[in-house]
Amino acid sequence: MIAKINGDRALGLAREVLDIEADAVRALRDQLDDHFVEAIDFILGCRGRVVVSGIGKSGHIARKLAATLASTGTPAFFVHPAEASHGDLGMVTADDVFIAISYSGESDELMAILPTVKRLGSKLIAMTGRPASSLAQLSDVHLNSAVSKEACPMNLAPTASTTAALALGDALAVAVLDARGFGPDDFARSHPGGALGRRLLTYVHDVMRTGDQVPFVTRNATVSEALFQITAKRMGMTAIVDDAGCVEGIFTDGDLRRVLERDGDFRNLPITAVMTHRPRAIGPDQLAVEAVELMERHRINQMLVVDDAGKLIGALNMHDLFSKKVI
Repeated sequence: MIAKINGDRALGLAREVLDIEADAVRALRDQLDDHFVEAIDFILGCRGRVVVSGIGKSGHIARKLAATLASTGTPAFFVHPAEASHGDLGMVTADDVFIAISYSGESDELMAILPTVKRLGSKLIAMTGRPASSLAQLSDVHLNSAVSKEACPMNLAPTASTTAALALGDALAVAVLDARGFGPDDFARSHPGGALGRRLLTYVHDVMRTGDQVPFVTRNATVSEALFQITAKRMGMTAIVDDAGCVEGIFTDGDLRRVLERDGDFRNLPITAVMTHRPRAIGPDQLAVEAVELMERHRINQMLVVDDAGKLIGALNMHDLFSKKVI
């Protein structure tokens, strides 16, 4: 049998689902109370790890919460309640905080292991939609994730309830990371392979060109000599340095175009007569994203790298930053 799609009905139902789930999440705001703060205290005071568990759809939410906590400064992992009954409970210690997620609060697999968790001395945080449930009563602190109805037309499939649990878990994780003072640099250290990690952990000295790759001429050079450096090093510019190697100026493709518009035979012009004085520069130990910000703000494509004494030690351009995926 091939089902036929009624486009209007499908769109109407989809919008209704989104409305129901959005309403369920908004309703959580009024359900938050001092128990939420107590749960944060338990997690912040945890000397071990946060263990998150659930089965079925709640298990998927539990995995997400464990992953979010772990990536935001709280050591955490997921344990499957059925596997816990067959040995994995040995990963749980008295120093841990155990978060159990079950909308009904009566999941057999969870209830089978929680007495052992309690005997170990672990703090138990329950996230359910029924404050009178067995799980809620057994817990040290209960977080209410109740919803008025599921988004499923039959009011059976976990839909709004799982969305609410996911949002409540995110709220808990964000409140904890804020209390820890967890910042972008901390996040980058736990995400070194991601875009944010590259942006926050890549320094200018990781990206810049050095040695023979850096185009430069002395202040006694002519425009012809500067053009040779621009062409040979393929950076669209050359630095101009004094006898001590300190940067005095820069000569770019843009400067060349302006010289061509103004002068006839420019080849023997002294470079100091046409260079840009006091060019933008950056230090090697600054973040590469700072170089990007400066280049975008001042609408330039190249930047010189200097040490504390102003000596030229490197150069970079937008292509270098693109290749390192800083941008």
